[in-house]
Amino acid sequence: MQFSGQILKMATQNAKPIQYFLNLSDDLINMNQLIGKNIRIKHTGYECVNCGKDEKVYRMGFCKKCFFESPYASDTIIRPELSTAHLGIGERDLEIEKSIQLQPHIVYLAYTGDVKVGVTRDTQIPTRWIDQGATFALPIAITENRYEAGMIEVAMKEHLADKTNWKKMLEDDFEDDLDLADFREKIKNYFPENFKNFYTKDHTMVRLDYPYEAPEKITSFTLDKMPEFEGVLNGIKGQYLSFEGGSFLNVRAHEGYVVELTV
Repeated sequence: MQFSGQILKMATQNAKPIQYFLNLSDDLINMNQLIGKNIRIKHTGYECVNCGKDEKVYRMGFCKKCFFESPYASDTIIRPELSTAHLGIGERDLEIEKSIQLQPHIVYLAYTGDVKVGVTRDTQIPTRWIDQGATFALPIAITENRYEAGMIEVAMKEHLADKTNWKKMLEDDFEDDLDLADFREKIKNYFPENFKNFYTKDHTMVRLDYPYEAPEKITSFTLDKMPEFEGVLNGIKGQYLSFEGGSFLNVRAHEGYVVELTV
């Protein structure tokens, strides 16, 4: 079988184990069914996720021009505390920014090799946690907009990591005695005084089950350095495809790449 198209991040279903679907130009391929099979991936070009042009991907699936112009790649995507839509102030396109920023957001704790803090729209739970390869996670605050969530995250970052260590996440080694609910209670005092009303403990911890076992060694490769790759798919965690021998491909990091996939 051969498929071809533009890579977007894998779609997921929260099952036991999580079901993964590789998105090639909206053609969804069930990757769980390909575990144990030999797969060949060939990089053939680019397609910017915004303008669709065959321009080299700069970041996040965008060509360089779109990365610096599209509201979907604005600074508030990475740094929610910079959000100004609640003030009626736009950065690149106020109406689009309102649609993203002026809706309920979740500030959460997730275990991805270490406990980390993060922010996402409430409609992205548990998808966001799955994409990060979290073993378990739970909300610590529910806010009315992105700015409020960002301000809480900024305060939490003084005490917790806010980025996933991808190697630790893929090592799949977690502390059995770690209690995120207890952790949530301890960090309540770190909330900014004006934002403590957003604190929540009404949600239970979510445990996530991946079709994955950690290999002895972990190395990543990119399609820029290795435009043709062939190997047996061993498992999937986060947005990483795990191949025999410990080679990993980060699908999310290759959004906008055009490939041929042969099974």
